[in-house]
Amino acid sequence: MTAPQESHGHAVMEPSPWVARHAHLIAPGTRVLDLACGHGRHASFLVAHGAKVLAVDRDAAILETIPAAPHLETRALDLEQGEWPLVGERFGAIVVVNYLHRSLFPHLRMSLADDGVLLYETFAIGNEAFGPPRNPNFLLRRDELLTVAALSPALTVVAFEQGLVRDAGRSAVVQRLAAVGPARAWPVRMGSGQY
Repeated sequence: MTAPQESHGHAVMEPSPWVARHAHLIAPGTRVLDLACGHGRHASFLVAHGAKVLAVDRDAAILETIPAAPHLETRALDLEQGEWPLVGERFGAIVVVNYLHRSLFPHLRMSLADDGVLLYETFAIGNEAFGPPRNPNFLLRRDELLTVAALSPALTVVAFEQGLVRDAGRSAVVQRLAAVGPARAWPVRMGSGQY
């Protein structure tokens, strides 16, 4: 496993290896929500692979750094204040990397289409020994993303990982989930194949 990338104020444009590994689950033309998108590395990656992406971040200035592209929309939204700002919108996929606000979990499930894909990767308890984030409010508890997948109607877990990762001299404790909605056709062909 490789550690998730953080920008520390600089744009990191390579997608997370987790997102790249499971992007084949997202069919071309799918409407994707990139939540807390930062500099848009996943939005840009997914648009390049045929998705229609809504990239959301509370920092309007950071959204302006995302290269414009057809099928890419950006919105400056504060996801942690007030009501869920995307009421009534549904997405064929939701991607969340290096972001955790637990009260959003039910909203993510309600916003995911019945045949949708959830790709989630962020830091977990134990990461405080290696660097930020250290606040437990921003660290997943053991198996916590599995509880998100179990929210009704339950998702089918395609892949799940948690634990210590090392990459480019940095260690981190992370949790990762790739899951699909209950209306998704089976069987799943794993790896780089199509779903």
